[in-house]
Amino acid sequence: DFYSGFVYDMLKLPHELYTPLFAIARIAGWSAHRIEELLNAGKIIRPAYMSVQPQREYIDIKDR
Repeated sequence: DFYSGFVYDMLKLPHELYTPLFAIARIAGWSAHRIEELLNAGKIIRPAYMSVQPQREYIDIKDR
């Protein structure tokens, strides 16, 4: 993203096109996220998580 402006400048593109080009490059990703939100009906999706810590026995608050 940072270097896009430099590339656009080297290509002699008008400055007015920088923002639309930035947005066009991301429309597919934004659309995919929106479709995901609609299909999952507001659920929060988290990646699968597997703890690498050893299992520890629970100690009740009063015994700590």
